[in-house]
Amino acid sequence: MNRIVKSYFYWTYPRGNFHYDVMVSLILAFIFITPHLWNYGDKPAVLTGPMQPILVTGDGSHGLIITVQASDVNVGAAAPDSEVKRALRLAIEPVAGDAVFIERWELTRDRNGSPASWKIWAHK
Repeated sequence: MNRIVKSYFYWTYPRGNFHYDVMVSLILAFIFITPHLWNYGDKPAVLTGPMQPILVTGDGSHGLIITVQASDVNVGAAAPDSEVKRALRLAIEPVAGDAVFIERWELTRDRNGSPASWKIWAHK
């Protein structure tokens, strides 16, 4: 029994052998069955509603500058910082993921003074 376990561990059986086929079958079963049993967190984000393009650029170091249209963020300019940060995080989540840290943000306005876009400085 000890010898069989050792030979499975070190993969010593030749191709076409019964034990080789058992090992390959176990590996294939692991590959195809485990995604249904465990959540690996690799499913794509589900986008709801029409969204304008989100522009993502580097900030010169290890951070990101993310530009989101003001119409895609469901918060007013006069809202408290915690509420603005939460709304911005929801707006950039499809692009940046949920493990992003927002450092600061800035609301840009058009010529009429209406909100145009949010510029967000963030890093992972």
